[in-house]
Amino acid sequence: MSRIDYSEDKTSKNNAETVTTASPQAVFLEHESWLRTVVRSRLNEPDAVEDVMQNIAMAIVRQRQSLQQINRIGAWLYQIAVRQVMMYRRSTGRRRKMYDRLAAGVSPSIDSTAAPEQHVIAAETQDNVQRALLQLPELDRQLLMLKYSENWSYRQLSEHLGIKEDTVEYRLLKARKNLKRLLLREGEEGDAL
Repeated sequence: MSRIDYSEDKTSKNNAETVTTASPQAVFLEHESWLRTVVRSRLNEPDAVEDVMQNIAMAIVRQRQSLQQINRIGAWLYQIAVRQVMMYRRSTGRRRKMYDRLAAGVSPSIDSTAAPEQHVIAAETQDNVQRALLQLPELDRQLLMLKYSENWSYRQLSEHLGIKEDTVEYRLLKARKNLKRLLLREGEEGDAL
């Protein structure tokens, strides 16, 4: 079986080292097929491959200033791909744990020695929050979940969404206000019953 050398690309060569002068888009497109194979081999979810490929493309764009200084572009891209797969697995694992806790009705903020009434109140509050979140627009729901479940910073959110940090701050403020409004309305409807 022959060994594949990922460090080879169609850019200028310099004493057995490969140096790229291509744009981030050209680099990604040139190496996309084998990167996709690497990602697919590490993930068992076909839909996840596309998400990770987008994250790889974003990582290349974010590091476009240093592209000319990278000698072995294939090895560098391989490291990015592996790192992005690991980050995807971590985030989905955290998200899955959070959903499992929500489905089981266990509040992460209530300790097990709390009084039974506190557990009932916490479960009821969680149900109310879940219903209110489902009524929010998709972007608001994603922002709130990423900010408060994944503990993403404004910077991470802005990079992920491709918007300014000020815009992230404004949208989060708006999403929190909408969530509060929905929760208050739901509380008033519950009192009327």
